[in-house]
Amino acid sequence: MSQSTSTSLSYDFHTVEPKWQAAWDSAGIFTVPDVPPADRPKYYVLEMFPYPSGQLHMGHVRNYALGDVIARYKRARGYAVLHPMGWDAFGLPAENAARERGVHPREWTLNNIAAMRATLQRLGFSLNWDREIATCLPDYYGKQQKLFLDFLAAGLVERRESWVNWDPVDQTVLANEQVVDGKGWRSGAPIEKKQLSQWFLKITDFAQSLLDGLGKLDRWPERVRTMQERWIGRSEGARIRFSLHQPPAGLDTNLNAVEVFTTRPDTLFGMSFLAIAPDHPLAAWAAAQNAEAAEFVAECRRLGTSVEAVETAEKRGFDTGLRVNHPFMDKSFPVWIANFVLMDYGTGALFGCPAGDQRDLDFAHKYNLPVLPVVLPPGKDQADYTITTQAYAGDGVMINSGFLDGLSTSDARSAAITRLEEQGVGEGVTNWRLRDWGISRQRYWGCPIPVIHCETCGPVAVPDAQLPVELPEDVTFDRPGNPLDHHPTWKHTTCPCCGKPALRETDTCDTFVDSSWYFARFTAPHAPTPTVRAAADGWLPVDQYIGGIEHAILHLLYARFFTRAMHRTDNLDVDEPFAGLFTQGMVSHESYKDSAGNWLYPEEVERTANGVVKTGTTEPVTVGRVEKMSKSKRNTVAPVAIIERFGADTARWFVLSDSPPERDMEWTEAGVAGAARFAQRLFRTVSAIAARVPANTACPEEISAQADALRRATHRTIAAVTEALESFAINVAVARIHELTSALAEAEKTIAKDKDTPAGLDFALREAARTLCLLSAPMMPHLAEEMFAELDPKAGLAASQDWPQAEPDLLAATSLTIAVQIMGKLRGTVQAEPDEDPAAVLARAEAEPNVARLLEGKRIVKRVHVPNRIVNFVTAG
Repeated sequence: MSQSTSTSLSYDFHTVEPKWQAAWDSAGIFTVPDVPPADRPKYYVLEMFPYPSGQLHMGHVRNYALGDVIARYKRARGYAVLHPMGWDAFGLPAENAARERGVHPREWTLNNIAAMRATLQRLGFSLNWDREIATCLPDYYGKQQKLFLDFLAAGLVERRESWVNWDPVDQTVLANEQVVDGKGWRSGAPIEKKQLSQWFLKITDFAQSLLDGLGKLDRWPERVRTMQERWIGRSEGARIRFSLHQPPAGLDTNLNAVEVFTTRPDTLFGMSFLAIAPDHPLAAWAAAQNAEAAEFVAECRRLGTSVEAVETAEKRGFDTGLRVNHPFMDKSFPVWIANFVLMDYGTGALFGCPAGDQRDLDFAHKYNLPVLPVVLPPGKDQADYTITTQAYAGDGVMINSGFLDGLSTSDARSAAITRLEEQGVGEGVTNWRLRDWGISRQRYWGCPIPVIHCETCGPVAVPDAQLPVELPEDVTFDRPGNPLDHHPTWKHTTCPCCGKPALRETDTCDTFVDSSWYFARFTAPHAPTPTVRAAADGWLPVDQYIGGIEHAILHLLYARFFTRAMHRTDNLDVDEPFAGLFTQGMVSHESYKDSAGNWLYPEEVERTANGVVKTGTTEPVTVGRVEKMSKSKRNTVAPVAIIERFGADTARWFVLSDSPPERDMEWTEAGVAGAARFAQRLFRTVSAIAARVPANTACPEEISAQADALRRATHRTIAAVTEALESFAINVAVARIHELTSALAEAEKTIAKDKDTPAGLDFALREAARTLCLLSAPMMPHLAEEMFAELDPKAGLAASQDWPQAEPDLLAATSLTIAVQIMGKLRGTVQAEPDEDPAAVLARAEAEPNVARLLEGKRIVKRVHVPNRIVNFVTAG
């Protein structure tokens, strides 16, 4: 075939992509049985499922393309692959849409799901659509309610009073992250701190197990494990009871002592004050006695309760006038209400040692409290050691500390705990930063908590036979607060125990609950029970989980807790949900603003000879930073538009090839256009070979050097791509495919020009072409199918073929390039056989023309030979 005929071929993705998607569906090749087959190993690959906002973004495409590559690759390697898809479909955006657009949350959500499903299907992902779930449907959340009741029976659910951020306008609890400058993020109303009865999942029951389990997750990123370890926050220390000095008359005797947890009991002699949280019971007593104290407490509650808000705020306090006795000295210290102490952490109280904690030091300087150094750092002299503006929190030798003087900080901690226990005022304990998970939300669009409140019987579990407790359809959003509270009939029921009138729980579950067990539901998505043990035990754990680093703590930690809880309640037989975790980078793009400062979409911008302007105008555009795609900055690219213009495979190929998948990547017009050109080039090259070389071409016993070189390149590519996919270096696999495509194209041009084909080259060409089809199939499956069908129409689907195997004899190099140096500087190269005789290699290196010229007139004092790598001549004169 002539070169001109080859380049005239064109890949028509508009026709090809839907054709092969229909063929895959018809063949059912991505369907797997309920229980993994016994004759094949299983592989469960899962990407974090999306919230159905209505439109996929390129971050989704990258996430699911990565998972699809692994799923298709593992299927070709002989695994039974479970690769399901679902929708994290409850949540506040749907409720906001109901209020703002007058559409029901269910309708808004299901319409969005339909739109996003269509885009995913156009991208050709090998998903188990027969297992699709949506968390907003009763078939899913009804089973979640059953799990809640199982946890309740197992003692893993508790209802208790808790301080919350309350929005008085929207009449709902807000998460810390939804409080902005002390106001509700949506209503703008000043937030109130109030106590409400809340449902909690007792994640702290598994604190040690969750911590220990991190050590076994060797296929998780180290930084994710570190983040979880810090969030769990195991610490050894002491619990100390500071008795009040001269308790005021009328004070509840339960408040006569303030309990503190500390990891540094060795620094007790450096105490300067005791600080309590604004929500501490003793602070409430002080506020009731003193209007200034009450105002300070109210001000603290407006600050917010997030760690970030507390850490960044100015450290302020109020002296209650109360004092506490020191456990080791005949002294008392003032009790302050402090805005940097949180009731949810530790005991809601701490003793301040300004010399050993920067926060305490700043507080002491502000209120003129004493600062006494109690730890002498290594190399310092006690005679002139002081603390001024910088606290010392490290280890050293104890000073100014009574019976602890001279001890190391480690020994002093032990000695202090022993003395506290002897005096009966404290004990050594293990403390955890982790807190139980409050799941109550005052929302409509969430999973109803399956509890009935009876005045006689108290909170009662909804009987299994009455599940699911479905959300009512006829709700209104014209009033603030939870529509379930306002519904005229839904919450009214009868007690299943005594038969008296009772009320349903109107709080719904935190949406993190929905995503904490969906991976288990995928193993039996249509079962009448939350899980089917044979299916769950067979498929779990997930072998490869893929998602963003932003979910490193909460989602992953909650899923790990749920798995342990489901194990305890006999719903599962594993403790860890995800054996392997990969956190992919984000997709970024330039941002643009018009002359008025408004954000512009990329399609509203064009580059001209006069610079960057608004499309179709001369109005200049300001080009901003390359940053994560976001709707707020409009620097997003719609996948549908890319599919229409370039095809699904081009979009997939570009997001896989631009950079290592764990790093952020920039979406560029030039990059995606380059990916499209490569797809066309690959198609033309393979099509030309399919037209020239018959499918049954055999390999002769003796082949030419050119054929041998191409065969070796082919098999080295198989080995390299296989290794890259096993290690998730997908961009490396893409690069190797590019290289083999170039080698194949050059060889095809050679035979197109020559009348006589070198021996075996036809076979090598077809072998390389077939190999490229199968190696590129996980990344560009539609193109691979089209090329494979041209090569051999009778061979079946490329997606059903076995993965190519590299022949070991063809992996070894037949020649090596040896660097030749003079005095350590590269001066030339020579070719050598692997492990060739050193004398022959040295002689060839010395005779290399440029090296010989530079050596002329010089005395060689040493010849260095590093086998298969380097020759170096050391000269004198």
